[in-house]
Amino acid sequence: MANKMLIDTTHPEETRVVVVRGNRVEEFDFESASRKQLRGNIYLAKVTRVEPSLQAAFVDYGGNRHGFLAFSEIHPDYYQIPVADRQALIAEEERAHRDAEAELDRRSSRRSRHKAQGARGNARKSQDLQPAAEASESAEAMAEAEAAAEPDVEARAPGEAGEAELETSAGEETNRADDNGDDDDGEDDNGEDTNRENERDDEDVEAESEDANGADEAADAAVAAADDNGAAARRENGDEEAGEEEVIESVGGADALEEVQERMPRLRRQYKIQEVIKRRQIMLVQVVKEERGTKGAALTTYLSLAGRYSVLMPNTARGGGISRKITQPTDRKRLKEVAQELEVPEGMGVILRTAGASRTKTEIKRDFEYLLRLWESVRDLTLKSTAPALVYEEGSLIKRSIRDLYSKDIDEILVAGDEGHKEARDFMRMLMPSHAKNVKLYKDPQPVFSRYGVESQLDAMFTPVMQLRSGGYIVLNQAEALVAIDVNSG
Repeated sequence: MANKMLIDTTHPEETRVVVVRGNRVEEFDFESASRKQLRGNIYLAKVTRVEPSLQAAFVDYGGNRHGFLAFSEIHPDYYQIPVADRQALIAEEERAHRDAEAELDRRSSRRSRHKAQGARGNARKSQDLQPAAEASESAEAMAEAEAAAEPDVEARAPGEAGEAELETSAGEETNRADDNGDDDDGEDDNGEDTNRENERDDEDVEAESEDANGADEAADAAVAAADDNGAAARRENGDEEAGEEEVIESVGGADALEEVQERMPRLRRQYKIQEVIKRRQIMLVQVVKEERGTKGAALTTYLSLAGRYSVLMPNTARGGGISRKITQPTDRKRLKEVAQELEVPEGMGVILRTAGASRTKTEIKRDFEYLLRLWESVRDLTLKSTAPALVYEEGSLIKRSIRDLYSKDIDEILVAGDEGHKEARDFMRMLMPSHAKNVKLYKDPQPVFSRYGVESQLDAMFTPVMQLRSGGYIVLNQAEALVAIDVNSG
């Protein structure tokens, strides 16, 4: 069956969106008129209190409670300090961002080299083990033949075969260890130390072989091979540890703000918040964390506007960057070239999202230009507003769903409700004009979610009790700080 996005706006109190692939609900989100999302909104705000003990400020942005603004989230442009010092701080931040991006690229390329070397090493080991096995089988066959033809040398033949076998396998393992050492070339983080250890091991083996007699040469070679294999194993373990970093680095869901790279800690020990930030100071802030319980929203002055394929950072001079979720070196290299061709204004930065990894240069550029126009409208509204005031709304659920969830795999968007259909169609025309024809008005008298069997799946999704095939059941209860899972055998 076709893949669809279903939007139900028939009730003004609530908007619901689902993505259906076949008969299965893959994505679900809803928005209530009484509690709209604040995260991503930009406000013209006023500082109401500076707390030296917390190194933070409380800001009135127009919400139910004052927002919390940490000192590390305040841009140096808001510091009331000499211009030269402010410019030095901004230059320091730009340097830190460039170093962080370069380190990320080096890490991803290093991981790809480790994987390639591991694949070559496994292939070489399988190729080397096959001749060794054939040589062992032929030696055993010759020993059996000689034992059958000459019974008087029965006790001697197996010994000779064993010595030949030991020499052959020891020589092959030594060559294999040398090959692994040559291929590694000291490219991993501990490459130089490993090479020095191998050189010391080789010198020790040579010293022992000079003092030993001819009968111990095979044993010394076997010991050297074992040492080299241990070093190779240490290198392989290092590769596995490097691979584990990739798992740690891959985080987050589909939220646009999560693709913005974390800022490096800044060296601001020479300043304290009470020295550079004053009460009643006006700032442009963005909500990064919703209000929860009795706590106000968490704010930042580092703004970001999310598009479909890119994220514009109007006051972060970073140039072109790549989402940290994109780990393939080939994709990062291609997107880096695309980002460098974008005409990013001075003092701004852009990050290409994972959704743009498979998109053309033209599509990414069109999305970036849309974000520039959006920022100009935010600036114009800011100059006309008086704090506290909302100057940019992240967008309704309909706009966020089309921007973040819609893809070429979705055949059509069915919208129930005239107002919702108009909003979805207008936003699609601005975002992707060629796909505006996929937005259709649902006119059937039967509710759209019931028509496609969504209601029953949503009821099952939010039921705290889940039946198991074995006859048991699981009870899920969400608390404030944890989710309790009760497993029962039936």
